[in-house]
Amino acid sequence: MWLDSHCHLTADRYAEDQDEVIARAREAGVQGMIAIGSGYGFPGNSLAVELAHREADIHATVGVHPHEASEFDDEVLAHLRRWLSDPQVVALGECGLDYHYMNSDREAQRSAFAGQLELARELKVPVTIHVRGDEPNAYSEMLEIWLSVGGGELEGVLHCYTGTREFALEALDAGFLVSFSGIVTFKRSDDLREVARAIPLDRLMVETDAPFLAPEGHRGKRNEPAWVACVGETIAELRGLSPEELGRITSANARRFFRLNETPAEGA
Repeated sequence: MWLDSHCHLTADRYAEDQDEVIARAREAGVQGMIAIGSGYGFPGNSLAVELAHREADIHATVGVHPHEASEFDDEVLAHLRRWLSDPQVVALGECGLDYHYMNSDREAQRSAFAGQLELARELKVPVTIHVRGDEPNAYSEMLEIWLSVGGGELEGVLHCYTGTREFALEALDAGFLVSFSGIVTFKRSDDLREVARAIPLDRLMVETDAPFLAPEGHRGKRNEPAWVACVGETIAELRGLSPEELGRITSANARRFFRLNETPAEGA
């Protein structure tokens, strides 16, 4: 019923029990998982690709996270190009801008993001976006680069969205989908729940961002894809839908976005 559109299954925190984590997700009704390759040093992308080749219901993304933007160069670009030719690699990312932690300087982030968008436009692949930080506004700068480099030809999703309702609506006009994580379940996330209520159903995804951001009821624990249902159930209640219906809708959106043409077997 569920598709976790963004999880870091090859993170070190799963090193001892990755198989068990994946098994628990399947038992919980998760029919697909998108293993994000970036965020653990550029070479870490290869682990997500390898996992996607081992597990039929897992697909990978590859990219340069804004924390690692200073690593972006022609050699990295060549590696990304090769990985993106692999049918198990379904998107570029996560990439974008992070002006909160500033692990790479602003210019390096902007340059790496623009370079990756140029590649995505050339190869016609979707992009999963990370954006965080208010001063200067990472959101507006991300959108500026997206529009100037993409030229209206790119498909993207704002992963783990925590921005304003106003920006979300602006992003929808620019062609984005919006994905929500366990943050939408937090007791103090009333504003974010209002954003989730406002997103058109055909532009909505759910994710865990595991191992981060465990949902309410699991706070303080290592997050797992099995708990994507907690995200979906919260949004379903907001939208007056059953969890089953919300699961079908968001999974269909993710399959369309990531171009996953396979239909899960009945009852899977």
